[in-house]
Amino acid sequence: MEHDEIYLIDLWRIFTREWKWFVLVLVLTLASTYAFAHLVKRQWEATAWIQIGQVGQVPPGQDPKVEPLQRVIERLQLVPFENEILHGAGYAKTSSVAQLYRKSLKLEPLLYAGSLVKLSVRGYSRQQASELAAATVARLRMVHQGLEEAPLRAARARLAQVEVDLQTAEADRAHYEQAAAPGHRGGTGGKDIADPVLASLLLANKNEEIRGLRQLRIDLVERLGPTYTYQTSMMWPVYVPDKQAFPNPELTWGIGLLLAVFLGSSAALARNVARRPARG
Repeated sequence: MEHDEIYLIDLWRIFTREWKWFVLVLVLTLASTYAFAHLVKRQWEATAWIQIGQVGQVPPGQDPKVEPLQRVIERLQLVPFENEILHGAGYAKTSSVAQLYRKSLKLEPLLYAGSLVKLSVRGYSRQQASELAAATVARLRMVHQGLEEAPLRAARARLAQVEVDLQTAEADRAHYEQAAAPGHRGGTGGKDIADPVLASLLLANKNEEIRGLRQLRIDLVERLGPTYTYQTSMMWPVYVPDKQAFPNPELTWGIGLLLAVFLGSSAALARNVARRPARG
C-alpha cells in the first residue's frame, strides 16, 4: 500500500539532498531584494493640514466658508488644477514627479477638527515633497482669495455704512440734546425743534438707535477680525519624516526573506520531483 503523505523526515531528506538548489535560489532572491532596495527611487511623504478660509460676515443661513469642504476635495483632485500646481512648482505635467504627485495625493477631511483637510503627497526627496505640499496649499489659497473677494467687499461696505449712520445719529443726538436743554429757544433752522418735550422723545429714540448701531459695529468688526475671517492656509508647517516612505527597508527585507525561503523550498522540491524515475 503506497502512501502519498510527505512527512517532516522526508522533507529533511529532500532539503539535505537538494540543498544546493535551495541555497542558489535563496541567494538569487536576496540579491534581487538588495538590488531593489538600493536601485529603486526613494520617496518621501509630506503631510499638510489645510484650514479652509472663511468670511465671518455672511447672510443668515449661508456657510461662512469660502468653499464647502467636499468641493475643495473635488477641486484638489481635478487634473487641470493639479497641472496648475505642478506648473507653478516648476514641473512638467508629463514628468515622473507629476506622475508620482497624482498617484500619491491623498486627501482626508477632518470634520471634527473644524473643516480641515489633511493632505499627503510624495516626492523623490524630503525637500521636493515639502515643496509640492506647500505649492498645493498656495494655489488653493489663490483661488479662494478670488472667491472671498465679493463677500469681503460687501461686509466692509456694510461696516462703512454703519460708521456713516452712527456719525449721523450722534450728530442728531447732539442737536436733540441742545433742543431738550432747559431754557432753549427754537431757532429758524429747518431741523431746530422748539418743543423740549418732543426733543426729549426724539433724543430717547436716537439714543436707542445709537446703541443698536454701536452694537452692530462691534459685531461687524469682530466678524471681520482674524477669529472669524481668515484666508486659506496651513494650520501647521509641512511635516516630512526623516525616514523615507518607500521603499521601507524593514518591510522590503522581510518580504524578500520570506519570498527567498518560499522560492528556495519550491526549487528544492521541484528538483527532487524531477529526479524521481517515471512510474510505470
